[in-house]
Parts: sequence; structure tokens; C-alpha cells
Amino acid sequence: MGFLDALLGRTKPVKPDLDQLFGLPSAAITLEAAAGFKPTGVGSVCFAAAEGGAFAQIQQDVQALLDADTGRGGTPIESSRDSYGYTWLTSRHDPEDFVSLVNDIHAVNSALESTGFGPQLLCSLVNFTDVQHRRLALVYLFKRGSFYPFAPLPGEKRDNPLEIQIKAMIGNDLRLEQDLTRWFPVWGAPGL
Repeated sequence: MGFLDALLGRTKPVKPDLDQLFGLPSAAITLEAAAGFKPTGVGSVCFAAAEGGAFAQIQQDVQALLDADTGRGGTPIESSRDSYGYTWLTSRHDPEDFVSLVNDIHAVNSALESTGFGPQLLCSLVNFTDVQHRRLALVYLFKRGSFYPFAPLPGEKRDNPLEIQIKAMIGNDLRLEQDLTRWFPVWGAPGL
């Protein structure tokens, strides 16, 4: 970064580090011990679908790869589109098999990134709930290489105090997004 970039407030984009996803099992243990949140067994990857045969083939290959996982306790990957036109690939596993869920999410991100479609990746998330039926997702921002908690409430509202509390709890487990303006709501995300 040059002098003018620093002077004008421009920063280098953070390079995605997909290995950060492997910190999720540790964060899940922390969440359960400190706040009573347990994994639901649902995770998803959101991306902007690109036009063309190459992207369609990659999406089919990823789907086939993850569908092969059904023999190990998973269910077939579900594909859906949200109201904004983004595509979600959703994986479901037994909540006790959180590691397989994380592996699925990592596989989707890696496959898209390694074939040149990394710029289409938006975020990945894993879902949690507690005994009070509060919902929580840990969201990985691909382009920022960081996580943030998202705690939706009915009526498209957020439980901001809970999000800040969770941030403090898992700060040693995951690279967290420090810029709170980047903690985007993911309304309608699968499993939330």
C-alpha cells in the first residue's frame, strides 16, 4: 500500500483464508460452554451465480461431490435462490457431526475459488440455537476473510446485544470482522 492509498483511506482487500473455516468447531465448543448455543446441523454457502456453461458445470460438480457424502450421515445438498437472486447451497448433517458440516462448506468454497469463481462467493454460515430457541449464525465473509455473528429476531430485526456478546466469546477462536458496518443481515438464509 502506497502513501497516497494511506492518505486517501484506501486499503488492500483482505485475501480470503478458507482455512479459517476450520476454526468453527472450536468456536462451536466455546458457544455451547459459554452461552448454551448448539449447532443445528445446517450450514450454507451463498454466491452470485454466474452465467455460462463453465459455472453451471462447477455447480453440478460441487453438488455431486457433496451429495456423495450422504452415505456418511449427510443429506443431499439443497440448492435455492433468495429474493435477491443469490444462490444458496445448503448442507444438513446430524448436529453432533459438526465437523462434516464444516468440511462441506469448505469444499464448496474451495471448489468455486479454485476454478476462478471466487469473486462470486459472498458468505458462508453455520446455524446454532439455544434452549430459548434463539437463532444464531456465524457468518464467514469470503471477501473479508473474517466472521461475524448474526442473531435474527422476528420481523427482520436483530439481537444486537447478543451479537456483541457472542463476538466477545469467540474472539479467540475465529478471526472476527472488526468493522461492524460489514455485519450484514442475511435475512432468509436457509436454516435460520
